[in-house]
Amino acid sequence: MILKIKKLKSDAKLPSYGHPGDAGMDIYSCEERTLLPQEQALISTGIVMEIPDGYVGLVWDKSGLSTKHGLKTLAGVIDAGYRGEISIAMANVGNEPYTFKKGEKIAQML
Repeated sequence: MILKIKKLKSDAKLPSYGHPGDAGMDIYSCEERTLLPQEQALISTGIVMEIPDGYVGLVWDKSGLSTKHGLKTLAGVIDAGYRGEISIAMANVGNEPYTFKKGEKIAQML
């Protein structure tokens, strides 16, 4: 399968695999944004993808962000027909504010 990915912003970071054999690609933030406890927001990635027909992108938590900071991904399905910017819906279910840094791993996609 070929997955076409394009940067919308010059400083966007393309998805990548952390290790050979990983099933999930790391997805990166393209903005700095603070989420307060119990707050939800869309985090920009600065990329678009062309997922082939018959496939879907499944967005999942990064385990470290989830277990250490209480950050959860929401709305984790990217359909083949979607051609807009990939934004990751995040919720802070923890007790402390969390600031996403530009270029930080925020989710993974299978």
